[in-house]
Amino acid sequence: MMKRPSRNAPALSAQHVTLRAGARTLLDDFTHTFYAGEAWCIAGPNGAGKTTLISALAGLLAPATGHVEVDGLRVADWSPVDLARRRALMPQGEHDAFSASVLDIVMLNRFPHLSGWGWEGAEDRAAAHAALDTLGLAPLATRDVLSLSGGERQRVALAAVLCQDAPLLLLDEPLSHLDLHHQIDCLEALTKWVRHTPRTVIFSCHDLNLARRFATHALLLEGNGGAHAGAPRDVLTPALASRAFGYPLILIRDGDHEALVPAMYPAHAPGDASGHQ
Repeated sequence: MMKRPSRNAPALSAQHVTLRAGARTLLDDFTHTFYAGEAWCIAGPNGAGKTTLISALAGLLAPATGHVEVDGLRVADWSPVDLARRRALMPQGEHDAFSASVLDIVMLNRFPHLSGWGWEGAEDRAAAHAALDTLGLAPLATRDVLSLSGGERQRVALAAVLCQDAPLLLLDEPLSHLDLHHQIDCLEALTKWVRHTPRTVIFSCHDLNLARRFATHALLLEGNGGAHAGAPRDVLTPALASRAFGYPLILIRDGDHEALVPAMYPAHAPGDASGHQ
């Protein structure tokens, strides 16, 4: 019988994890612990390893070296059903394969909680409706998912992950296909969910300013093995972001608000970005 982890154990831990893509080392000897109550943004240029890291943290990809633990237990030692109760994964670019109502699609993620004949009960339906309400999708509950726009389907996919009711969420580009209004709505829902539970969210995102605004922590991947972890304003800085993305960025301020923007005249090498304006 599998030993159950302690309730006080960390939510997720990477121990000396190295990730490679062919001959390239994406992440080298990475060790870090992610705790309940934290919302992490994984940032970095295309090909830096964001999706690869999320797959490894979810237990779908074995690292080249090192291992991942969920609640103090190696992810490989969890049974699939128990792991699905502890962590939920939203892959990038997932497409609906068949016609079904939005409510039924969301309720599919209740499978780890079903027993007996596998029929959904009142608790499962309530969880699905609550997830739809959280993302403002209740009016679409009876719509055929194949009739939705790309942005609507993306929000339905996120609602399905919330419906799974796992204490750890791993989300790969959850904001893709969404307009700014819905990006902010989704991030507000996720950060509220993290604060009130408390649980852990790790998501990849290309918008550094949304990450600085909503994430409690940031992990910046350089794509050459290096990574920086910490508070968003300490990690998503002009100097570090310029070096990672290969383009000079500056930080502008308007009162209490800050934003990273491309430098108007990239006269210096990315590593030479001075920082503030």
